[in-house]
Amino acid sequence: MTKIYVVRHCEAAGNHERLFQGTTDCDITELGQKQLELLSGRFADIPLDAVYTSPLIRARKTAEALKANRDIKITVLKDLAEINGGILEAKPFMPTIRSIPGLAEIWNNSPEDFYPEGGEPMREAYGRIWNAIELIARENAGKAVAVASHGGVIRCLNCRLLYGDIHRLKDTPWCENTSVSLVTFDGESGFKLEYMNDHAHLPDELLPKRSRLAEVCTE
Repeated sequence: MTKIYVVRHCEAAGNHERLFQGTTDCDITELGQKQLELLSGRFADIPLDAVYTSPLIRARKTAEALKANRDIKITVLKDLAEINGGILEAKPFMPTIRSIPGLAEIWNNSPEDFYPEGGEPMREAYGRIWNAIELIARENAGKAVAVASHGGVIRCLNCRLLYGDIHRLKDTPWCENTSVSLVTFDGESGFKLEYMNDHAHLPDELLPKRSRLAEVCTE
């Protein structure tokens, strides 16, 4: 049995400032550092053979917290990076997405068709995160690994594992910063999502409540 712990990065400046963070390489916040300390404690007694990460700072710092003092390698995979928001990148999320006719409707109700000008189609993100997980499983048969990635692509991964249909993306919950999803793999059963969005290591004060739906976001 191969175990893949998929972890969303800690809070970064773009989360705190309510930007479309995407591939913008924001550093982590003070709250994010506290989240990492608790995440590292959660994984202290969990055996890990390797850690994989997105190339973005917020994920790489999360990967370092997962590795802690273990003598294991951190591998950077570009396919674990967040979706590129194109013209939305580094801009205030709610007013910007609402300013582009039809885009908020797509984001909320048919996110599989999300494709901002100059950015990456959601369908491509859906495919590449799956390719990354398949690669990680092949390279680590029978081992336990941790993966530090991002909310958008983890949502795509969980959608595929839960439903096997990108059209169910709008029904797939988002994961909180430093939450853990466990994916297992074996030759007979294939991939299975054992649990998702487990943030039991975080107290309520380290879980900021933020809506990601443009039609109801009032921040």
